[in-house]
Amino acid sequence: MQKPSAPQTRLVTEGLAFGESPRWHDGRLWLCNWGTGEIVAVDAGGNSEIVLTVPAVLPYSIDWLPDGRLLVISGRGGLLLRQEADGALVTHADLRNLSKSPWNEIVVDGRGNVYVNGGGPVPAPGQHFGPGTVVLITPDGAVRQVAENIAFANGMAITPDNRTLIIAESHANRLTAFDIAADGTLSNRRVWADLDGFPDGICLDAEGAVWYADVPNKHCVRVREGGEVLQTVTIDRGCFACMLGGADRKTLFIVAAEWRGFEHMVSEARTGQVLSVEAPAPGVGWP
Repeated sequence: MQKPSAPQTRLVTEGLAFGESPRWHDGRLWLCNWGTGEIVAVDAGGNSEIVLTVPAVLPYSIDWLPDGRLLVISGRGGLLLRQEADGALVTHADLRNLSKSPWNEIVVDGRGNVYVNGGGPVPAPGQHFGPGTVVLITPDGAVRQVAENIAFANGMAITPDNRTLIIAESHANRLTAFDIAADGTLSNRRVWADLDGFPDGICLDAEGAVWYADVPNKHCVRVREGGEVLQTVTIDRGCFACMLGGADRKTLFIVAAEWRGFEHMVSEARTGQVLSVEAPAPGVGWP
């Protein structure tokens, strides 16, 4: 039986295009403002700052190397970019020879392995996305594909022990898990949870549950492995991603916007918001 909804959400900031790839970093929530090329950081009081503008409109995603340098995947450009100490963006890895389709999400584990999903075969006529892949960029710079046939690869999260990667397969209505080997290779693909929805961005908590955002159903859902629904937070627009943050990492931040279809993702509309709600367990793992 579905548990009661979470407490009332709080509006943190608004006026965004499409917030995506939220990350809690250095005491602020960082996000990609799709459609603008902006990377925005928002503090607990709702004060926002454009910290960087990147040569990408959408999709693009962010995370950090263990040494603190920012990584940005420029989805359509096929380049993984790294910000140096002087602010300059340089190429960390070139993924253009691996795919002609856009890349989507990035996560860096505690050992410095970088996982990027998306890409894959060119979509069929009339389709926005073909079967997706996952590629691994190791700390020595080597690049290799480690998974394929992902049904619209979306959010990813890695457990605190660096041993399990969970990925949202939006078009298959499920969360899928892989074991991570010592060299970063993925194996033992399995269904982590079948869902009554379309998972987008995800994050992990200390009780082993996953929060996932769902655009068409306009909610974020907390689920246990196996699919049991523990909590649902419903709002008035599409939920694109969520991230646990705050001083104790027990605040669930939700990035949401009105959804008008893929053809209208780049527009003058600024319906994007960041909302927050208290969560029952703190965030763990990566991102």
